[in-house]
Amino acid sequence: MPNHFHLLLRQRMEGGITKFMRKLGIGYANYFNQKYERTGTLFQGRYKAVLVNREVHFIHLPYYIHFNPLDLLMLDWRTRKIKNYKKAVKFLESYRWSSHLDYIGKKNFPSVTQREFLLKIFGGVENYRKVVKNWLKEIDLVEIKRLTLE
Repeated sequence: MPNHFHLLLRQRMEGGITKFMRKLGIGYANYFNQKYERTGTLFQGRYKAVLVNREVHFIHLPYYIHFNPLDLLMLDWRTRKIKNYKKAVKFLESYRWSSHLDYIGKKNFPSVTQREFLLKIFGGVENYRKVVKNWLKEIDLVEIKRLTLE
């Protein structure tokens, strides 16, 4: 996404995600400012976090994150059924700035993600592909919309 990103993280130590996000934000801002010869803050406000403590939230969240780039293709995908799910699938399979490609078996940023846990839950790459297509055909994000920051 051009103006934000979503991460699904598992905290391993108290305050670990906060520390990681601070380092990520500062590191990227320093890189960006140096590259584009600018100064000052890069991000608007602090990062936002939602504790995922319900299974229903956890199960839906990876799909929500992976479908987020559809904002670039069809702005109303969250509120209406996707009319052309094949177009949506093709777009998601070509959008480089998402871990979705890694989850469907196309190496994109494999060293950045740890897919084994989620792929085990979703029944492997092929089953994940099938479920993605079914979700795009039958998309209903009422539950997730209620649980996200957007």
